Amino acid sequence: MHTHENTVRLMPDVATQAQPHLAGALDWVGMDGIEVPVRFDAGDGDVQRSSAQVGAFVNLTRPDRRGIHMSRLYLLVDEYLSAQTLDASMLESLLRAFLDSHKDLADRARISIRFDQLVRRAALRSANSGWRAYPVSIEASLCEEGFRIELGTEVVYSSTCPASAALSRQLIQEQFAKDFDAGKPVEHAAVLAWLGSEKGIVATPHAQRSVARLLVRFVDGAPLDLISLLDRVEQSLGTPVQTAVKREDEQAFALANGGNLMFCEDAARRIQRALDADNRIADFHVRLEHQESLHPHDAVAYASKGVAGGYGDRA
Repeated sequence: MHTHENTVRLMPDVATQAQPHLAGALDWVGMDGIEVPVRFDAGDGDVQRSSAQVGAFVNLTRPDRRGIHMSRLYLLVDEYLSAQTLDASMLESLLRAFLDSHKDLADRARISIRFDQLVRRAALRSANSGWRAYPVSIEASLCEEGFRIELGTEVVYSSTCPASAALSRQLIQEQFAKDFDAGKPVEHAAVLAWLGSEKGIVATPHAQRSVARLLVRFVDGAPLDLISLLDRVEQSLGTPVQTAVKREDEQAFALANGGNLMFCEDAARRIQRALDADNRIADFHVRLEHQESLHPHDAVAYASKGVAGGYGDRA
């Protein structure tokens, strides 16, 4: 009778068998979409547990080996991510464990982690607040150049077109000229009442929901401070989307839109200036997407830090 150990010992491992007619080294081999819980401190000291999708990969340097040990990668992902808080140090240790588990097969490793982070946001005027779910992507790699990590997220905001605002103001002026005789004195009360009527806002500029997609590489040793990054970007734009909204909050949001008219180029430069001022950020890539209400297509702009060999050429 075979014992369990004997049965396991006799199990075939075809991944170790060479296929000479298909020999070749491979850039990356692994798994994507691994479902695992992660623990992440976004920068406020609150370690949240989220459901993540993980990609785990190593390269395959030996042409004579058919495959890698995927189960080893899976078990290491489960061991590290299920129990430890996500940070650069932990991910570097995990990638080194990937390579230790494939000493004879690989010399490069990488991991991608995707999840949503809930952040509570205060209302503009009222005492209310609500939750925003920000998508988070963390990519880390370990290769000949050393360890590298980058953080990705998105900021959703409102953008009001400056050209449309100017054209709307012109139409309001023309309506005023029609309703008030230039040769007669204008009464303050009459103008005030007119401004509060529909005639006083005969045209409105078009605005749209817009998205800033961010990819950031922090300097060595800097924490993955998501909330600080979000705050800096949202404050530079002035019109991030809101959560709990009472009438006073909606009015404040309208005022913020009126005071922050911007093309996608304006928004890109605002974020560029804000991130340039953060000395914890080594490089960044930003894609601005204004999902137009006037056109069926989007207005898009890109910005980066302009570091040599950095994100600047990425589209």
